[in-house]
Amino acid sequence: MNRCLLCNSLFKVQLNYSNLFFSLKNDKIVLCQSCFSKFKKITGKTCQNCNKRLSENFKLDICQDCQRWQQLYPDNLLKNKALYRYNDAFHDLMVNYKRYGDFLLHEVLSYLVKKLPKADFYVPVPSSPSHLEKRKFDTISEIYKDLVPLTFALTKDNSQQAQGEKNKQQRLATKQTFKSVKKYKLSGRILLLDDIYTTGRTLYHARDALQQAYPKIEIMSFTIAR
Repeated sequence: MNRCLLCNSLFKVQLNYSNLFFSLKNDKIVLCQSCFSKFKKITGKTCQNCNKRLSENFKLDICQDCQRWQQLYPDNLLKNKALYRYNDAFHDLMVNYKRYGDFLLHEVLSYLVKKLPKADFYVPVPSSPSHLEKRKFDTISEIYKDLVPLTFALTKDNSQQAQGEKNKQQRLATKQTFKSVKKYKLSGRILLLDDIYTTGRTLYHARDALQQAYPKIEIMSFTIAR
């Protein structure tokens, strides 16, 4: 019997080929089927850059957010891969994980990801020192640390307000707070890792900081939700 990390209920794993392989590899399945079903995969028509779900009658290939980024970065849009829609279930999960510091929920997020796109280096978006001191753990690296080898090529300055507490306009107006760590010899394809793509401001800032230090690398990003 396994215990669900969200609803705390005991459940018996119904094995099939895919979850048998994952269970053997990671030793446990952390969500019951009822809780797992609340997270909805991104399907249908999506933005070709950020993976946002689009309505079928939307005439363009990129969403309104990416149209705005295209004005700032005409030839340098960031390609993002996301897996799940940001719905109520994902919102509640992230509130408990990041705002209330429920450390064990990193296992739920890692379980939702299972596997990442291939890259030469995986760079997590870091927490600020003040948030790290408050939570006692780095929220992004904890999610991905058992999935891929991480390269900590970014640092983040303190900001007075967390991104999750800002509205859209405040997010977009956020100033650059990332700096690259130049001791690494990055080359090839780099995958930036974050939890949620909301407006893209955080990931573009992180990409810009890396690109300034390593202008020849190819940078893409991955988020669990969009």
